[in-house]
Amino acid sequence: MPIYKYRAKKGTGETVEDRIEAVSKEEAIEKLSLMGYLPVYIEQEARPIDTSTSLSINGERSRTIEPKIYSFSKPRGKIKSRQITIFSRQLASLLRSGVPILNAISIISEQSENLHLKVALENIRNAVKDGAALSSALSSYPETFSSLYIALVRSGEESGTLPEALLRIADYRVKQEEIISRIRMALAYPILMAIVGLGTIVFMLTFVMPRLMRIFVNLGEKLPLPTRILISISQFLRQWWFWIILILAVIILLIRKQAKTKTGKLSFSLFKLHLPLFGRLILKAELSRFSRTLELLIRNGIPILKAIDIAIPVLENEIIKRQLRQSYKELEQGGSLGGSLKNSKIFPLFMSNLISVGEESGKLDEALAEVAGSYEHDTDEAMKVMSSLIEPLMILGMGLIVGFIVVAMLLPVFEINIMAR
Repeated sequence: MPIYKYRAKKGTGETVEDRIEAVSKEEAIEKLSLMGYLPVYIEQEARPIDTSTSLSINGERSRTIEPKIYSFSKPRGKIKSRQITIFSRQLASLLRSGVPILNAISIISEQSENLHLKVALENIRNAVKDGAALSSALSSYPETFSSLYIALVRSGEESGTLPEALLRIADYRVKQEEIISRIRMALAYPILMAIVGLGTIVFMLTFVMPRLMRIFVNLGEKLPLPTRILISISQFLRQWWFWIILILAVIILLIRKQAKTKTGKLSFSLFKLHLPLFGRLILKAELSRFSRTLELLIRNGIPILKAIDIAIPVLENEIIKRQLRQSYKELEQGGSLGGSLKNSKIFPLFMSNLISVGEESGKLDEALAEVAGSYEHDTDEAMKVMSSLIEPLMILGMGLIVGFIVVAMLLPVFEINIMAR
């Protein structure tokens, strides 16, 4: 019977290297899976086995290899979030089909059209081949694989359910990408209208109006008030356009610089939460993201304190993050998550009460899923309503501005016609 050399994962920090008898490579993989190993590398033995070696054929005695610290140059370039989601789903499917992890990563790398992702996967494959855990290899790319991603992969490695963990990661990322896509779609049309409308107004004031001004000046008559206002605006824009652009650029740079400071982040976060109409929407979107992330971590067996610590950086609003850090401290001292959230003025009672019920019943993950689903639905509905209201309001606003310009330009012409009659 053929003999196969193999290298397999056993837990997180242990790599086992041994030989095993099997009719085929597929049977060898199946035997290793039944032994609780995750195959990394399998190859048929070309030479007879040395009976003096400490390695055994049935895998009962094995040699444990200490994982090596693997360092490599990182590719510089953009790896899209969607590509990481596809990688997670493909890797999960291949591992569930019994493909060794090294072969699975190689297959995905060969199929990838993104050069930067291809290089990253090759480096990750080499690290795993040298004995590093997959989560450790992924942690070398913190900009591509977040702490949440790495924690879920590590929990899957520890529990022996890496394919299931990867599928949960892929499903989670798909939901988050869908939310972002809906927000972008809702804002795309209003932004396009604003750009086109503003460009039309600037064109009329800086190109059309100066030519009509020559005609109006030659008439020698007193112009109507709307026309005089329009002429003043046109002259101001033509004379000071450079300084207007410069001042706006300086203001934007100062705002962006201030937004990077701790005080600035808190101020802008507080401002966003108090925006009319948008404030409530931002709060629900952040809370749905936190609840969905925390639910995923708890379902993967990660302790609640560690899960909260990983979930907090997923959020963007500093006010909410600060309140959650306070809840973390209270939970660390023996309190409850639902009780600490209830004491805060930011979190709705619906969320805190549902989490308290989940904690008491031992079904916190289900309570978090309910919170996330409810707020995701509310956010989606609010976005639909707001997008349907913003579009007609913008059309009305642009129409009024353009209408004022047209009327201001035509009023002198009407007066000339009246005087001529």
